[in-house]
Amino acid sequence: MTLGFYPGCSLKGSSREYAESVLTVAKAFDIELEEISDWNCCGATAAHNLNLELSLALPARILSLAEKQGLKEIVVPCAACYSRLTVTKHQLSGNPDLKNEVSEATGLDYEGSVDVLNIIQMLDKYITPNLEGRIVNPFDHKVACYYGCLLVRPHEILKFDREEDPRSMDDLMLKAGATPIDWAFKTECCGAGLSVSRTSSVGRLSGKIIGDARDRGAEAVIVACPMCHSNLDMRRDAINTFLGEKVDIPVLYVTQALGLAAGLDRKALGLHRHFVNVSV
Repeated sequence: MTLGFYPGCSLKGSSREYAESVLTVAKAFDIELEEISDWNCCGATAAHNLNLELSLALPARILSLAEKQGLKEIVVPCAACYSRLTVTKHQLSGNPDLKNEVSEATGLDYEGSVDVLNIIQMLDKYITPNLEGRIVNPFDHKVACYYGCLLVRPHEILKFDREEDPRSMDDLMLKAGATPIDWAFKTECCGAGLSVSRTSSVGRLSGKIIGDARDRGAEAVIVACPMCHSNLDMRRDAINTFLGEKVDIPVLYVTQALGLAAGLDRKALGLHRHFVNVSV
């Protein structure tokens, strides 16, 4: 089976371990991820804060290239990229004039025929049904499944999981042998793009997330967003400063946790690239 693959900027740089784990897990379950040729940045937060046409043209070009490549579904692991592509598809679907305007800007025809899947949707649709007999090393740990801001919002457009108390990642981790905790910070903001400009704010916001996970007995935090992982993992010094103590709970991508449960190689899953040692 072949699915389209949009890595986005993070998975080619600061979060390459996420890409490694996604590709490793997909290959183990006989799924080929075909990267969209000549893809560009989705615009992330910056574009849609500054210019409407640009914020739509950048994701629309990606979707148009996927259509041109003959892809019907594309996997978008980054929560921010998933949000931008899905919101753009929604906005263009109900506005023919805007769609034509954006197509003129990109120089590519856009039909809106490609389905966009986040990583949880891809796992649920194509891997979860084939898990029987594949969990050889159950992830037998208490985990805090952290969804962040963008994976489930805006709900009226994404229509993915529950907005305040999502369960899809929890259910997947149950199947991998883990015990998801009930906690208060599933969808709270980690600080997102303030990581460089206001690191202390990220330390405070992410510190509350890590602190609550710790207080409720979590042995690992599971994420599906490169920015969330970066803030919770790379900014651990700022987090520890806010908490007033060292907390060494590791942060894993959901694909890494699932890969470990399926007995896949730790290095192939990118676990050696984390700032906080992954000892689970």
